[in-house]
Amino acid sequence: MKRILYISAIALALAFAWLLAVILPVAGTFQSLEPKLVEACTSLDVFPGTEDIAIDHATNLAFVSATDRRTDRGGGIFLIDLENPGSATRVSPPDLSDFHPHGISLWHGTGSEARLFAISHGSNGDDTVEIFNVAEGGSLAHIESISFAEMYSPNDLLAVGPRQFYATNDRGEKRGIVGTLEQYFGLPLSSAVYYDGTDGRRITKGLVAANGINQSLDGKTVYIAELLKRRIRVFDRDIATGELTRRATIKVNTAPDNIDVDQDGTLWIGGHSEIFKFLAHAKDAAETAPSHVIKIDPNSHAVEDVFISIDGEINASSVGAVLGDTLLVGAVFDSNVMICPLP
Repeated sequence: MKRILYISAIALALAFAWLLAVILPVAGTFQSLEPKLVEACTSLDVFPGTEDIAIDHATNLAFVSATDRRTDRGGGIFLIDLENPGSATRVSPPDLSDFHPHGISLWHGTGSEARLFAISHGSNGDDTVEIFNVAEGGSLAHIESISFAEMYSPNDLLAVGPRQFYATNDRGEKRGIVGTLEQYFGLPLSSAVYYDGTDGRRITKGLVAANGINQSLDGKTVYIAELLKRRIRVFDRDIATGELTRRATIKVNTAPDNIDVDQDGTLWIGGHSEIFKFLAHAKDAAETAPSHVIKIDPNSHAVEDVFISIDGEINASSVGAVLGDTLLVGAVFDSNVMICPLP
C-alpha cells in the first residue's frame, strides 16, 4: 500500500510540474497584454463565427467563412468589398445543403480563372472540401465536393491547383481517452494531408494541433500553425510532387490559428493568447477572450504584435488578413469582422 501511495505521489508531483512548466506557459496564463490598434478599427457585422478570411488581391474583395458554432446553424461564405466595406453579402449558393464552412483558400489560374475552396463539417459528421468557381463580382458557383479517408478532422486548407490542395487535421484522435490526452498534453498526433487532384494522402505527421496553413508567394514554402505549441512549422515544398520537407520552426507569442500571406509575402496570423479564456468563451458567450494578430517577416522570422483586443471588441480572433494598409480580423464565435487601418 505504501508503495502505491508513493508512486501515486510521484505521479501527481510530475503532473503538477508539467502543468507549471509546460501547460500554463503554452496556454498563455502568465502573458500580459495591452490593447493595440483596436481603437482605430471599425466593426462590421457579418454572421456568427467569422472563422477565416481570404482576400482576392486582384479585385479587392474579401471572402469570409462563417458558421454559428454555438447553435450549429449552417453559415456560408460572405463577401466584403474593401473599396466600400459598409456591408457583407452572402455569396455562397443558397441551395447548397448542410454547408458549415471552416477554413477557406483562394486559388487563381490563368487569366481571370479563380476558385474558392472551403472545408465543410456536415451535421452527419462528414468532412468535405467544397470547391466553387468565383465569377465576376465575387459570386460563387458550386463545382464539386471532395473527401477521402486521410482527411478526418480538417481545420484549414491551402489550394494549389484547380482540384489540388493541402489540409490540416487538427487532431489525431477525435474521441476517447487518447483524444482527451492529446488535447490536454499537446501530443504530436495531428497531421497534414495532400490531394493531388485524383487521390489524397497524408503528407506529414507529428504535428501538435495543426491549424492554419498557407504558402509563400512562389509556392516553394508551406507554413503550418501548431496551436498548442505556439509555433509555425516551415516546410520546403516540392511543387511537382507535393512533398513537404521540414526546414525551420518559428516561435510565436500566441496560440496561432489561421495564416494569411500578403502581397509582400509577410505572414499575418490571428491567435489565442490565453487558451483558458478562449475555452471559457467557447462555453459562455458572455466571457471575453483576447484577440491577437501578429505578423512575421518571412526572411528574418521576426515576430511583431499588430492588433490586440482584451475588452471584447472582438473575442477569440482566428484570422488576420491584409490588403495594402487594411487589416481584417475575424473570430471563432463572434459575428463581426474588425476593419483596421494599419499605421
